[in-house]
Amino acid sequence: MSDLRLLIVDHDVTMLRLLRAELSARGYEIRTVDNGIDAITAVADYEPHLILMDACIPGIDGQEVCKRIRAWSTLPIILMSALTAPQIRASALDLGADDYITKPFHMGELAARIRAVLRRATASHNAHQCIVHLDDLTIDIMRREVRRGEQPEHLTKIEFDLLQEFLNNTDRVLTYQHLLNAVWGVGYDDLRLVHVHVCNLRRKLEKRIGGPRHIVALPGVGYRFTINDPCIEPVAG
Repeated sequence: MSDLRLLIVDHDVTMLRLLRAELSARGYEIRTVDNGIDAITAVADYEPHLILMDACIPGIDGQEVCKRIRAWSTLPIILMSALTAPQIRASALDLGADDYITKPFHMGELAARIRAVLRRATASHNAHQCIVHLDDLTIDIMRREVRRGEQPEHLTKIEFDLLQEFLNNTDRVLTYQHLLNAVWGVGYDDLRLVHVHVCNLRRKLEKRIGGPRHIVALPGVGYRFTINDPCIEPVAG
């Protein structure tokens, strides 16, 4: 059995019962609450490893809860919603959600997303102290160096900052605004900056036939950085 604790937040009692039963059966320890105020309290009291939260809970809604938690914690958060518009998903991700799943969903898909978010959270904990081998590239995070075999691959400061943000959030959708805020700073709103520099980064990293494999564009939303079978080495010392 897992010792991982999940906090589930939803105003739908039937959904809470279903999620508790299904996720408990998969080995998670579960606590449920039905509103935003109790969710914030439970984060401090219960210390969950992940929050699964409906975006439309009463009182303080899920997106506002996400925003408040992000002010002081990197705790993984998955938002659920019946709303499917791309701008709703983009807004949730901009506020700091790690993933967004649309209701109704298959329980197997939800379980897979929970595992993926928890893996990313574990991996990113030591991301700044890692050397990542990606295809024929060696990426030294601490030294901010990229080599292709024995040859250095020169990245500009902006390009390496983008790469580091992608590595810290592998398999997570990063919206254009998230990347602007993380790399250029709050207040920038020129999405062309993101497009141009991500294009340049892609050209340097993905020198292969068949198009990009790691930096995947989601038109109208942002990008997802995927690592296929990476080799990650902790830095000694």
